[in-house]
Amino acid sequence: MIDDDALATHRQELRRGTVVLACLLILERPDYGYALLEALESKGFAVDANTLYPLLRRLEKQGLLTSEWNTEESRPRKFYRTSADGAELAATLTGDWTELNTAFRTLLKDES
Repeated sequence: MIDDDALATHRQELRRGTVVLACLLILERPDYGYALLEALESKGFAVDANTLYPLLRRLEKQGLLTSEWNTEESRPRKFYRTSADGAELAATLTGDWTELNTAFRTLLKDES
């Protein structure tokens, strides 16, 4: 039987790439970090804030997200949005995900 720590590690590895794609898709409409955390969780992507914020900064540095500060409300918030390059990557990764999903479904069907 696999121990809990090993299971947690494997689950984290499995989810790592999917969170990038999920962020790029959700941020086709601008949003700020905490709202993105809630949106991800509501869609089944449990992400810790300590993971998400560095990810957002990395995607922005790579040119896959743009950001803009909104200071019109009482609390300034940094809004992120998927850039044109990010949208192109999201489309490519979505195609890859679809192919992988099909391959896994075929694999699982062959096993039963």
